[in-house]
Amino acid sequence: MPFFYPNKINDFWRVMGIIFYDNRDALWDAGQKRFDLMAIQSFLNREKIALWDTAMAVRRLKDNASDKFLDIVEPIDLAGLLDTHPTIQRVITTGEKATGVVAMQADIEIPAIGMPVTCQIGTHQIELLRMPSTSRAYPLALDKKAEAYRKVFEEH
Repeated sequence: MPFFYPNKINDFWRVMGIIFYDNRDALWDAGQKRFDLMAIQSFLNREKIALWDTAMAVRRLKDNASDKFLDIVEPIDLAGLLDTHPTIQRVITTGEKATGVVAMQADIEIPAIGMPVTCQIGTHQIELLRMPSTSRAYPLALDKKAEAYRKVFEEH
C-alpha cells in the first residue's frame, strides 16, 4: 500500500478501527489480506485527520523496520509545512523517534507519552502530543493502545 502503516502487523489502522468503528478490522480488506487504502482515505477525509512523515529521507542501519536502527538523513521541515497549513494546531506523533524530530525543531525535551506540551515551531504555536508506538514491538496490548488514542480524539 503506497501509504502510511501498510504493514499488516502494525496496529495503527486497527486502533483507528476500534476507536471510530468499534471494529478492529474495519479498515482491513480480508479478501486482499491488506489494509483497504480507499476505506482509509475516506475515513481520514471524513474525520479531517492528516498524516505526514517526520523524515523526508532515511537510512536503515539494519534490515528491519525498527526505528531504533533508523538514521534520519533529512527531517521534515515542520515550520514550512505549518506555513502552508496554518490552521494546524496539534501535532500527534506515534513513537519516540518521530517525537524526537518534532521536539528538536521546537527546541524542547521529548515529552512523556500522553502528556501534551505547547511549543513553538517557526512562527507557529502548536500542541505536541506523543502517543505510544503502534508497532507490535511496542509492549502494549492493542486495547490499551486504542484506549490511549481514543482520549486524543475525544478531546477534539
